[in-house]
Amino acid sequence: MRISENVSLRSYNTFGISGQARFFSTFSSVDELKYLLEHPPLPELPPLILGGGSNILFASNFFEGFMLKNEIKGIEVVREDDEYIYVKAGAGESWHQFVMDCIKNDRAGLENLSLIPGNVGASPMQNIGAYGVEIKDCFHELEAYHMQDHTLVTFNSADCQFGYRESVFKRKYKGQFAIISVTYRLSKHPKFNTSYGAIEEELKHMGVKELNIRSISQAVINIRSSKLPNPAEIGNAGSFFKNPTVDAAKHAALKEAFPHIVAYPVANGDYKLAAGWMIEQCGWKGFREGDAGVHERQALVLVNYGNATGDEIYRLSQRVLDSVQEKFGVELEREVNII
Repeated sequence: MRISENVSLRSYNTFGISGQARFFSTFSSVDELKYLLEHPPLPELPPLILGGGSNILFASNFFEGFMLKNEIKGIEVVREDDEYIYVKAGAGESWHQFVMDCIKNDRAGLENLSLIPGNVGASPMQNIGAYGVEIKDCFHELEAYHMQDHTLVTFNSADCQFGYRESVFKRKYKGQFAIISVTYRLSKHPKFNTSYGAIEEELKHMGVKELNIRSISQAVINIRSSKLPNPAEIGNAGSFFKNPTVDAAKHAALKEAFPHIVAYPVANGDYKLAAGWMIEQCGWKGFREGDAGVHERQALVLVNYGNATGDEIYRLSQRVLDSVQEKFGVELEREVNII
């Protein structure tokens, strides 16, 4: 462990924003985290836990705090029964590599979440989801370290209060816990989910005759690779905005005004609107100003073409929010965490 000062953050966030952290360190165990929190470089500076940096925007050029990067690793089977196998992963593990490990060992449930950037620790925090599957569907429990009380706490699914890209760690307990490990309940007898998006079409294109978790994973990888920019090539944090939900009356009014609006029925008679479609209708798809832009193939994704600042990306996101509000009367919400 070493505490460094005035550290560049460019390599620690998928947007490639070149801000700085006043103090920075890594930890690879609970004991190391405990020591760093009990011996901060300056007691008054707030700690910030950093994972893979894939769902974060450093809107300021300088983070006046103590950034702690989670590098806790390890994957182990903790128990199993006739139906399920329970696999525990360290929060610092790469999410995609963990999914690939599950597929390699015929552990089903996460294949639709292939190629999502970031680390394991962010998966329950964000309740990440794609192609009809969310983390809550396979989540069993997690261990989290309370940074003020210095206690290790276990959270089950109910404790996490999962919602659409939401959990208790983004609201009620924001900034209070560091997720240490996550345990997933994975199936020995898979139930395939291929109805969402273009998965079935891609499987046909691949010539798949016998459906399995490997083919579904590869189909998802192919689709994501064709639609979303690779952060290693163009800085981005994936979907920047959430798909908003409106009630039936609002949906009916929007449908009358915009007959081609893209929407999906959800619980309680509400409708989820496709934020990307609305952003595209406002003329933002492919927009670029300096090195800040909206991706040419997916309007939900804001991108850094090289040297955009976090403030430039943030201000662009606000312009997008304002234009959707003006045209559709719908308030979008940022999915990315703003620091």
